Amino acid sequence: MDFSSEGAGGSGKVDTGMIMEQVKVQIAVANAQELLQRMTHKCFNKCIGKPGSSLDNSEQKCIAMCMDRYMDAWNTVSKTYNSRLQRERARM
Repeated sequence: MDFSSEGAGGSGKVDTGMIMEQVKVQIAVANAQELLQRMTHKCFNKCIGKPGSSLDNSEQKCIAMCMDRYMDAWNTVSKTYNSRLQRERARM
């Protein structure tokens, strides 16, 4: 990451707001990749008994339902966690 300010008018100051946004985006991407990796691993292990060249109908249904349940659970946990964070911030 380049912390020079060549693109910021040459003033020599670091745009910390821009850097923070870039870091937030990188964290969000890393979290999404980890979520996808975990979901794929868990659903593959649960639904695929004998890997082959294609998925049969029951494996396809199992994977679709597993991924739906995983995402529903993830969304529930995320909403609950965010609500708790907001309550904690309000108390401060």
